[in-house]
Amino acid sequence: MSARVLTVLHVAANRWWTGSAEPIVHLATGLRDRGHRVLLAVIRGDRFETKARLAGLEPLPGFDLRPRGHPLRVARDIARLRSLVRREGVDVIHAHHSHDHWLSVLARARRAPGVPVPVVRTFHNLRSVRAGAAAALLHRRTAAAFAVSRAIEARCGDVGIPRARLFWTPGSVDVARFRPDVDPTPIRDEFKLGDAPVVVSVARFAAHRGHELLLAGFRALLAEFPEARLLLVGKGERRARLEHLVAELELASRVVFTGYRDTDLPAVLTAADCFALMAAGSDESCRAALEAMAAGRPVVARRVGALPETVVHETTGLLVDGETPEAVTRALVTVLRDRERARAMGAAGRRRAETEFAPVRTVDTVEAVYRSLTARDA
Repeated sequence: MSARVLTVLHVAANRWWTGSAEPIVHLATGLRDRGHRVLLAVIRGDRFETKARLAGLEPLPGFDLRPRGHPLRVARDIARLRSLVRREGVDVIHAHHSHDHWLSVLARARRAPGVPVPVVRTFHNLRSVRAGAAAALLHRRTAAAFAVSRAIEARCGDVGIPRARLFWTPGSVDVARFRPDVDPTPIRDEFKLGDAPVVVSVARFAAHRGHELLLAGFRALLAEFPEARLLLVGKGERRARLEHLVAELELASRVVFTGYRDTDLPAVLTAADCFALMAAGSDESCRAALEAMAAGRPVVARRVGALPETVVHETTGLLVDGETPEAVTRALVTVLRDRERARAMGAAGRRRAETEFAPVRTVDTVEAVYRSLTARDA
């Protein structure tokens, strides 16, 4: 007897193509490719909506979902969700942020008398796992929780989510898109890199993303590799401040702000001799490091967030303890000085990305949880 096709509603109070957005699309398309019916509600009018459509997911119309919306708009969202769940025969509601988590719990309908549609939640970052009476009430009404890092998983347990309802779903990366054989020539030509050693970092220009630490470590690296270049990939509110810092450090000829890169990001990564990440971002699965590993690049990363779970120290890269520029410099020098070892680390990272962080792993876990929840009231 074939397994029943499920109708799953993903709700994400997000409009930007950052943080949770790409993992949600990977999960939704993975479930769809297995034959399930996937519905998606997001904040309309930005890149998340556009990218979802490119992946073949048509976001549902009529939802506002803005976390700081007017109470009447919030009430309308709850009513629309409740109506949608009943009308479409939704089997599972999957929330991804605190606002849509509350909306989903308040809107859940009943499949049968006494049997509410289960609500599950993915926690994409540590700060979203909250304690207190209101959070405890929300957690009691949540059938399962998914954590994208072991630190988040531990925090979920600390705030009272039962271990039996808690599942680890590590980050995922599109290993077909990010590959070691992508031609880096266009990127090296664009930025006139020549044969210079290149360090690449991909992170939003925001507070607490570690750019200052990386710049200080890179500056000292130039004593041994004076021709080295650092490509800072991204956008954000602190770009002007970082550009000013680069000028103060007299690094303007060595540091390149590439801007936000999308379609050619795989080539940006293969243009690197080393990838560096100093902090976890809004998606604490640290997808940027996973993409670099899939591209076959050794990773130098601070021991924060999910990075110790992602980077195997001295095998796929080097982990840096603390926040000293000297430690960052030592790690970068170690990678750039021994090219053969760096290539071996990159190859090991690629293998790890393929085996441990392919999207199918998360889809397997989530689908199994959905089935266990829906089997109880089938």
